[in-house]
Amino acid sequence: MKNRLQASMIAIVAMIAAAALAAAPATAKDSKKTPASHKSAAAAAASMGHVPAVQEAPKRGQHDEKPGPAWRTVGGTVKEIKDNAYTVEDFEGNQVKLYVGQGTKYIKQKQIGDTVRAEITRGGFANSIQ
Repeated sequence: MKNRLQASMIAIVAMIAAAALAAAPATAKDSKKTPASHKSAAAAAASMGHVPAVQEAPKRGQHDEKPGPAWRTVGGTVKEIKDNAYTVEDFEGNQVKLYVGQGTKYIKQKQIGDTVRAEITRGGFANSIQ
C-alpha cells in the first residue's frame, strides 16, 4: 500500500512539473511584447527622432583644436609638456597625447609628474583636465 501511494505521488508531481514546463514558454512569450514593431531599421530610426552624427576620427597626425563631444576619459601621469600638447602615461602604461587650448577647463596648471584625469574628444583635445 505504501509503495502504491509513493508511486502515485511521484506520478502526480511529474504531471504537475510537465504542465509547468509546457506553460512556461507561453507565459515568457507574453511578457516580452514590444509596444510597436517596425518592419525595417529605417522605420525604427525614424521613430527615434533626430540621432546626432558620430564625429569622424581625425587622420593620423591631425588633432582637434577646440572642445567637442567627449569621446573618453584618460587618467594617468603627465610625462611631457610641449607647447599645447601633454603626453600622459595612463595607468596601463600607454602613452596618450592630449591637446589643450582656450576651451580647455583647468582646475590648475599641470606640471610633469602630476596625476591627471582628462575628458578628451576623438581628436585628442582635452575638454577638461583635473
